[in-house]
Amino acid sequence: MSEQSAFAGRKVGVFLGGISAEREVSLRTGAAAAAALRRLGCDVREIDIREDWLGAVRDAGVDVAFIALHGRFGEDGCIQAACELARLPYTGSGVAASAVAMSKVLGKRVAASAGVPCPPDAVYEGADPSGAIPPGFGFPLVVKPDREGSTVGITIVRGPDQWEAALAEAAKYDRRILAEGFIPGREITVGILNGKVLPAIEIVPKSGFYDYQSKYTAGRTEYVIPVPMDRDILLRAAEYTRRAAWAMGLRGAARLDYRVDPAGNVFFLEANTIPGMTETSLLPKAAKFDGLSFDDLVAAILSDAGLGK
Repeated sequence: MSEQSAFAGRKVGVFLGGISAEREVSLRTGAAAAAALRRLGCDVREIDIREDWLGAVRDAGVDVAFIALHGRFGEDGCIQAACELARLPYTGSGVAASAVAMSKVLGKRVAASAGVPCPPDAVYEGADPSGAIPPGFGFPLVVKPDREGSTVGITIVRGPDQWEAALAEAAKYDRRILAEGFIPGREITVGILNGKVLPAIEIVPKSGFYDYQSKYTAGRTEYVIPVPMDRDILLRAAEYTRRAAWAMGLRGAARLDYRVDPAGNVFFLEANTIPGMTETSLLPKAAKFDGLSFDDLVAAILSDAGLGK
C-alpha cells in the first residue's frame, strides 16, 4: 500500500500500558497498533509508560510517539505535555484538548457552548461525598467519576436508596463526581478521523448497561452499523460531532458518545481522544464500514502526528 513506502523505516514509539484503571485495554490497543505499524514498514518500539514516564519519553529514541494510552496520564494531556517538552511529535489531540475531553464536566461545558445538547447534570467535589443531596432533576440518574473511561466507577442510580453507594464508588476514582440525568432510549457513538466524521454505530449491550465487561468481552454487546435510525437523527449526531470536536480542539482520531431518547433528541455524553483499537473496539469498526482497513486507520492517525496542537 502507498502508506507503507511513506512510513518505511520511520522510528515509531508506541506508548502503551500506563498506570490508569484502563491499563489492560491500553496494552491491547498498543499491541494492535504496533502490529499495524510494522506492516506499514515502521521501525517500532513498544514503550510501557509506567513509573518513570518522563524518562521514558526522553529516552525513547524514536522520531514520533503513537500514543495508545487510555485514561489518566495518557489521555488527559500529561503525556502530551511531556512530548511537547521533549519536542517529540505525537499522535492525537494536544495538551489542552486532551485535558478538556478527559473531564466529563469540562467536555460537556465546551460542547454545550458550541450548541450541542447535553443531559442535565450536577457536580460534586471532595474526597468524602457522603451527605451530598441528590440533584433536583431527580432519578434515574447516572453517577460518574469526572476523569475516568471505560465506564470505570459508573453507576445507574434508580432511586435514593442507591445514591450514597454510587457516590462512594465514583469517589474511589476522582474527587470530582458528575451526576447526570439518565436519558432513556438508545446509545450511539460517532468517530471522527482527521476532521472527517465516520458512520455512527449503535451500541446494544446484552446486559442493558454498557459497562466494562460489555465493552471488552467478545459477544457481550451487539454493534449495529449502519444504524437503523432516522437519517435526520444521524445527520444531527454527525453535526454535533463536528461542532464538539472543533470546540474542544480534537485532532487525529476521536470518538464521541451520545444517547438518543424516544423522541429522537440526541444528547452528548463524552469524547474519547484515544479510542480503543482492540478486537471489540468501535473506531476500527466505523473505519472499516467507511472503507478503511485497520492499517489504513493506523496510517491516518500517524499522518496527523505533530507538535503545538
